[in-house]
Amino acid sequence: MEFGLLDQIIFAAYALLIVGVGLYVSRGKGDSSEGYFLADKSLPWWAIGASLIAANISAEQFIGMSGSGFAIGLAIASYEWMAAITLLLVGKFFLPIFIDKGLYTIPEFIEVRYGSNLKTILAVFWICLFVFVNLTSVLYLGATALDTIMGTGDGSFFIYAIIGLAFFAAAYSLYGGLSAVAWTDVVQVVLLIIGGLITTFIALSHVTEDGGVISGMVAVYEQVPEKFSMILDKGEIITPNGKDAWWDLPGLAVLIGGLWVANLYYWGFNQYIIQRTLAAKSLRESQKGIILAGFLKLIVPLIVVIPGIIAFVMNTGPDGAISLDFTDSSFFSDTGNIINDNAAPWLIQEFVPAGLKGLVLAALAAAIVSSVASMLNSTATIFTMDIYKPYFGKNSSEKNLVKVGRLSATAALVIAVILAPQLKNLGQVFQYIQEYTGVVSPGILAVFMLGLFWKKTTNKAAIFGVLASIPIALFFKVGPNGWIDSAIFVTLPFMHQMMITWLLTMLIMVVISLAENKGRDHEKGIKLSSKLFNTGPAFNIGAFAILLIVTMLYAMFW
Repeated sequence: MEFGLLDQIIFAAYALLIVGVGLYVSRGKGDSSEGYFLADKSLPWWAIGASLIAANISAEQFIGMSGSGFAIGLAIASYEWMAAITLLLVGKFFLPIFIDKGLYTIPEFIEVRYGSNLKTILAVFWICLFVFVNLTSVLYLGATALDTIMGTGDGSFFIYAIIGLAFFAAAYSLYGGLSAVAWTDVVQVVLLIIGGLITTFIALSHVTEDGGVISGMVAVYEQVPEKFSMILDKGEIITPNGKDAWWDLPGLAVLIGGLWVANLYYWGFNQYIIQRTLAAKSLRESQKGIILAGFLKLIVPLIVVIPGIIAFVMNTGPDGAISLDFTDSSFFSDTGNIINDNAAPWLIQEFVPAGLKGLVLAALAAAIVSSVASMLNSTATIFTMDIYKPYFGKNSSEKNLVKVGRLSATAALVIAVILAPQLKNLGQVFQYIQEYTGVVSPGILAVFMLGLFWKKTTNKAAIFGVLASIPIALFFKVGPNGWIDSAIFVTLPFMHQMMITWLLTMLIMVVISLAENKGRDHEKGIKLSSKLFNTGPAFNIGAFAILLIVTMLYAMFW
């Protein structure tokens, strides 16, 4: 089905609405750093909850997770459902500390707890991660989808789509800051949920001849019941490109293993996500927003994973195999690999009718643009407040800080636009994002967890720990290159790699801290507001940590 005039009108109206809202709500917010980076700390709970989901459900979910649903199945939804639990933990235990400290950025907490050197190291880590992994991949996935839906699918529209998405996000976010991002997210999250549900229901109605949504869902389950397995065994699901899905979602470890490392880092200590909670009117408003986001995460798999499974069913032969005899040619790359991430764009292109297609594409654009805008604002915040202000502009005026923020965001966007086309032929971009984020997340999580829960952790231990975590993670990812002929660690799933990196990093930090302290109490420990970690003798925390580690190790080798 073509992208007709009615679809173009609906999409254009959406674009004008978002830019208009963004510019309207951000009037006067660029006069101060608090207004630009934290929306004058005026966000209500429902705006925070909506903005958290809009920032999170980007192209990596809308497109990438649908691609993983196509390749793996519902098991990939573990990321979403466990995120709902993680959000509640963040709201209960971490937010009270962050709000109490009056933070602009997560690196600022590192400075309060440890020191300025570590803060700078982590600030650089985050900026590189946002620019070279997150922004780049979101623009790539979004442009690929738009090329499939609005273009001819041959890549001719791809570069224009990247540039268009970049300009769209920049049109309101560079000027308006977090206020523009957060309030437009309220509109965007409504659009992306409605658009996602429309795609799912229309796709299900085409599975069976009677056109029923329920019968379509039953038919999908009966045809590929293995795609609805949540705890995968080795060899249970082989992806279209021949990879054992167990390597992405290794059995029980999905529930009590390395996925917790990814979730706690992403939802608890990631500037891109946590910034909107720091902009709340109060701690209570922030926590209520977290609860709303947790609830919305429960329904996300219905709009991002199920469509991928439906697309798989519609593109397989009687033997359940992907081949040119039964599969749309757009699922095949020039090198013959299966492009799993084409699942959602293909469904939209093939089955969503005129008019609704414009609305669904608006939802897709909302997912992309809201995430790009959020990442730009977070990159600008960290660069301005954690690098520029302390080292180059100690006496800078408020307006100059806002100017630096806009310029740094622009630079980040230009770099991402240049790099985005290099991500072609990756197969599952969602897994690419998780794996390369997993190189830095275990070390950062170790620094935060020990910093919060063990007051004897020292600045030197944290610096050595976070720097050591990178070569440890890379060893697991790229192997010893002949240094060791056979190493079990190199062949572990990346979730196990993350967990082992996290545990080894904490071990390094504990050893260095004990050697440096020599029994002395460390003054920079953070007193948690929760009674859970403030009552009883110290060995209770140690026993809890040992139990946690043993449980995770069991999950790895179960």
